[in-house]
Formats: sequence, structure tokens, C-alpha cells
Amino acid sequence: MQFRRRLAPINQINLIPMIDIAFQLVFFFMVTSTFVVTPGIRLLLPQSSTAEPVVMTRLVVTVVSPSEIYLNKEKYDLQSLDTRLSQLTAKERESIHSVVLEGDKSISYDLMIKVLDDLRKNGFTGVNLKLLPVGPSQ
Repeated sequence: MQFRRRLAPINQINLIPMIDIAFQLVFFFMVTSTFVVTPGIRLLLPQSSTAEPVVMTRLVVTVVSPSEIYLNKEKYDLQSLDTRLSQLTAKERESIHSVVLEGDKSISYDLMIKVLDDLRKNGFTGVNLKLLPVGPSQ
């Protein structure tokens, strides 16, 4: 006597579990990634052998020249930067614990001090300078 098989072999691949895992991975990478708020300008940062990683904050000041200073993505000059910083409300200042200050290595020390003074006059005392660590080949 010959028995018939009730279950037929599956000839197709079930893609639904693979798609679920792919979506979970995409969601995981979206949640854990950090977004850069600095403008897309090229800077040659100074190097330091004692440079430490800087935690990104809500306020990044990028100094390129006296007429080109960026507050996050907005472009200002030295005078309008002070005006914009003074317009921040007390609640916004409380939410900003530290400021990242980055400047091109070709700008003058005097300009960096002027920007730092503007930040301090407006109540920002936790200022971090962004530097590049010295690589092993240098």
C-alpha cells in the first residue's frame, strides 16, 4: 500500500522575516546615529597631541573669517553674532550646557578671542575648542 503525502514541499522563499529584520536594522541605525549641525564648509583645524573628543551640542560656532562666522548653519559677521547671541532667551541659554567653538587654523588668535568674548558676555561659560588629534604618522 502506498501512502500519499498530505504536505507538499514549499518551493518559495518567505521574504517577510528578512524584510522585517532589514527594517529593524534601518530603524536602529537611524535612532543611534548623530546628526551634524555644522555647516558644510571646509576647515583646517589646528592639531594638538592632547586633543580630546568633543561632544556635539546644540550650539556650534564656526569661525572662518571676521565676515564669515557660522552659528550652527546661519552665517553672521562679528557684530551680528553678538546681536544674535544676546537675542537668545534665558530658557534657550539654560538648555545649552556647552558650546563648541571651531576655527580655521589660518585665522588670527585675536579673532578667536573676540568670538570667545562675545560668547562669555552673553553667558556661555562652557566653551570647548574643537581640535584635530595629531596622527601617528606626524
